[in-house]
Amino acid sequence: MSLEKVLSIAGKPGLYKMIAQTRGGFVAESLLDGKKISVGVHHNVSILSEIAIYTLTEEKPLREVLKLIKEKESGNETTVSHKESKDKLEEYFFEILPDYDEDRVYPSDIKKIIQWYNLLQKNDLLDFEEEAEPAATEEEE
Repeated sequence: MSLEKVLSIAGKPGLYKMIAQTRGGFVAESLLDGKKISVGVHHNVSILSEIAIYTLTEEKPLREVLKLIKEKESGNETTVSHKESKDKLEEYFFEILPDYDEDRVYPSDIKKIIQWYNLLQKNDLLDFEEEAEPAATEEEE
């Protein structure tokens, strides 16, 4: 599954999977408890595929950061909890992404990324493919 169907909804805990569109928004299923909710246009929704992390040179897509965490953790949950101290979170994130911009990536952002990674890992959603790269088709004559 790609990150284009995984959402973060402001004011709601955890992540959600978009399952159907409606006239006034869409229906999403919680990855925490499986409950379905109706999400309207008044909700502040972030699609995970559109989130990037600031580094000193560029913005790194969240997909790549999650892959780095997955490689470090060998596909398991993180060794650090999102409830750890600010210093431990920053130390862990520095191991994952040494050039992240410490002035623009806050400890609360690091907490969210770790929490999201663990939630995606628990729901077996970390095997997302590279985002839609058009397949080159060769025509043989």
